[in-house]
Amino acid sequence: MSRTRYLLVIFAVVISGHYILSLTHESYGRATSFSRFTQPSSSPSSHNVPQEYYIPSGHNASLELAQRRANATFVILARNTDLDNTVRSIREMEDRFNTRHHYPYVLLNDEEFTEDFKKRVNAVASGKVEYGQVPKDHWVQPDWIDEERATKGREKLVADNVIYGGSVSYRNMCRFNSGFFFRHPLMLPYRWYWRIEPDVHFHCDVRFDPFLFMQDRAKVYGFTITMYEFDKTIPTLWGHVKDFMKLHPEHVAPDNAMGFMSDDGGETYNRCHFWSNFEIADMNFWRSPAYMDFFEYLDSKGGFYYERWGDAPVHSIAAGIFANKDQIHFFEEMGYEHNPYTHCPEDPGMWERGKCGCAPERSFDYDGYSCMRQWDRFTGRKN
Repeated sequence: MSRTRYLLVIFAVVISGHYILSLTHESYGRATSFSRFTQPSSSPSSHNVPQEYYIPSGHNASLELAQRRANATFVILARNTDLDNTVRSIREMEDRFNTRHHYPYVLLNDEEFTEDFKKRVNAVASGKVEYGQVPKDHWVQPDWIDEERATKGREKLVADNVIYGGSVSYRNMCRFNSGFFFRHPLMLPYRWYWRIEPDVHFHCDVRFDPFLFMQDRAKVYGFTITMYEFDKTIPTLWGHVKDFMKLHPEHVAPDNAMGFMSDDGGETYNRCHFWSNFEIADMNFWRSPAYMDFFEYLDSKGGFYYERWGDAPVHSIAAGIFANKDQIHFFEEMGYEHNPYTHCPEDPGMWERGKCGCAPERSFDYDGYSCMRQWDRFTGRKN
């Protein structure tokens, strides 16, 4: 046999084997497909929750899920006056997700919950419900805060018509959510949490377990809405962040999300943050030395009271610096609304699959005040 004929035979055998493997082994076909090399490396579908996490429809779904469960809870910070709105939020969460999982709830309040509050919440929750009171030293303005300076700061924000500019209780809440909720005794047994607020809406069925997805994929933070922060509420925050990074370079993740939060390599903050009234996250991340050092450093500067630092930029900046960028996840599948903003899946198949009740054209994702374009560009979610 001539050398040319020999090479042609070998080539034919290789091509035939490749064809057979492509037909009989789906993963091989995907891995060796020519389109894999000609198409962009990143697409929206590659950033979504994989099919393997979805629960098939049917009456046995709950039985299948019972075999695997994350160490997770919902957490709600509410007052007794929030009763009706809290019940509505839990009812929607149950209808859209938790009747298939029965995860527990932890409700926290700066005063004791009434028996009527407990009775009505217990009536709609399918999982265990625990009620706790926030310790006073985790809630009230610390004694070391200069009240004269804090008062002037509040008055300035009121004069500038900044929402909650004059509220001390709002500042207490932001500080508590930034550095204390994950240390409450009722939260300590859990690793994962899903934050719910009174009077929010869940517009789509969630037919996968986001806790297990994040646990398996080593994610630490999940969000649905991202936007700009009011610059007047955080004038000195980024300067303190930069100082902290200089003091603790060991805490900075090598493949962090600085490129999402800053347009000039970290010199300035572009004010993009994740809207924290919806967040699914790993409390081990908040309990880590990196985050605890960060919170204690920021807290010592008094900006929660002298300015109006929110837990949203504090959590977002921490996740963006101390976690690798692929540990932060955008849950496109979850239709979510906190007045006045709504996230609704734009993909028609995703929207139909979730039986979503929201209108995609009204989604906040690409509103002028949204930071979703920056996230897409930074992560390559859309090319």
